[in-house]
Amino acid sequence: MIVLNVTYRCKPGMREKLLETIKTEGIDAASRAEAGNIKYDYYLSAQDDNEILLLEKWRDAGAVSSHQEEAHFKRLGEIKGEFVEETILEKYINE
Repeated sequence: MIVLNVTYRCKPGMREKLLETIKTEGIDAASRAEAGNIKYDYYLSAQDDNEILLLEKWRDAGAVSSHQEEAHFKRLGEIKGEFVEETILEKYINE
């Protein structure tokens, strides 16, 4: 299993707009529906109004690679350009 912790440092005041856009465009639902997806959930920081944590769990590296080729994954990259200042990725592999 591969676990990705993706921290988004949003532009000031843009956290809720980012989440709204992700949900409206169905990016979260499409990611959850992919083969090999185990978990795909967003969490809001209680201490920082501009921070979101995306927790992803995937069956294996092939599932992650397939995910990165999906149109909704690419669309998320475009959306981040509008709402996010910094993205921090942590990757954990549990074999």
